[in-house]
Amino acid sequence: MKLPADLKYTASHEWVRVEPDGVVTIGITDHAQEALGDIVFLELPTEGTKIAAGKALAVIESVKAASDIYAPISGEILEINEQLADEPGAVNADPYAAWLLKMKPSSEAEFASLMDAEAYRQSIGS
Repeated sequence: MKLPADLKYTASHEWVRVEPDGVVTIGITDHAQEALGDIVFLELPTEGTKIAAGKALAVIESVKAASDIYAPISGEILEINEQLADEPGAVNADPYAAWLLKMKPSSEAEFASLMDAEAYRQSIGS
């Protein structure tokens, strides 16, 4: 299982990368995509949507189940990965390259609640 050390993680299996310009890129972890199985559909939010940390942000459907994806931090959606509408399985191929969305964070203080790679690895028992 891949677990990049430069990312932050949530207990609900999202990853977060802070870009040099302060924008945050969000996706789901390798662990999450393995648990879901073949991903067949993603319902992503609309650009401009404001969301609070911990709230359902998107829906991901696989051949096994549909699951919510939760906002790891509060902020405004700046961009969604349009490619995933046609190729949701790209998340299975490489969940760290197939990012879901980019957002402008409301508060950098919320980053303190995110886990580093080692803490996330321990939380999933890997």
